[in-house]
Amino acid sequence: MSSNGTAFNGTARVVRTTVLIVLGALWLLPVYLLLVNAAKSPETFTTADSWLPTDFSLFANIAEAVRLSGLAESAAGTLLYAIVSPAIAVLVGAAAGFAIVALRLRHGFAWFVAIFGGTVFPLQMILLPMFDAYSRVGLFDTRLGMIIVYTAISIPFSAFVMRNFFTGIAHNVFEAAVLDGATTWRIFVRVYLPMASSALVAIFILQATFIWNDLLLGLTLSQSDAVRPIVTSLAGMQSTYGGAQMSIVLAGGVLVSLPTVVLFLFTQKFFARGLALGQY
Repeated sequence: MSSNGTAFNGTARVVRTTVLIVLGALWLLPVYLLLVNAAKSPETFTTADSWLPTDFSLFANIAEAVRLSGLAESAAGTLLYAIVSPAIAVLVGAAAGFAIVALRLRHGFAWFVAIFGGTVFPLQMILLPMFDAYSRVGLFDTRLGMIIVYTAISIPFSAFVMRNFFTGIAHNVFEAAVLDGATTWRIFVRVYLPMASSALVAIFILQATFIWNDLLLGLTLSQSDAVRPIVTSLAGMQSTYGGAQMSIVLAGGVLVSLPTVVLFLFTQKFFARGLALGQY
């Protein structure tokens, strides 16, 4: 009986490993096609097989993409958005979750619904009124305007995650800190935020990635290379009436994707730990 169980476990492990390898290969297939075609020179891109590498002009194509577009200017603005907006949203979301759970705010669930209710409507529904409002108050095509909209969009998700995380922390922790004479602000900064550091990092990574890869808001609320997000500048390399060669555009896509890949590689431990909500 034990030998049959061992054999079954071994077979299940082999099947699971095979399935994971196949799914991983399918997931990496678009990455392979991106790299292979981004490395082709513009002269061979239209004639060579898309699946097979021919020459290696990746770095030359990247340099040409930076030269033809405003990627360098857009990268500075996008980096600003991807750091400032998620940082503000994480702190505001943590404060909202702390007030609802730890302070037991009156009508706390109603406040939570009001905050998270902003995600109910599709973003496309508010683009036109948002564009009109930004144009009227002078926020259109400004970095301040982009920071405001990215922060506003990031707060509901941050509040949702932090509320769930703080729910897993026993209320006795808050009561013990109060008995020790700690103020509400001190409890929030010195007790709850350190306990939720992994969740804060995970939220920051997700929101920073969303902002870095944003196209829609950048197309609607920005115009100049110094203000528009980097993906919007990349999309501007191609137009209905022509533009850069496709291999150059793909090389620009590789360059734009690198920061988020590096971010996940260096913070994957915090990210995985932060997804385990309610660990306390």
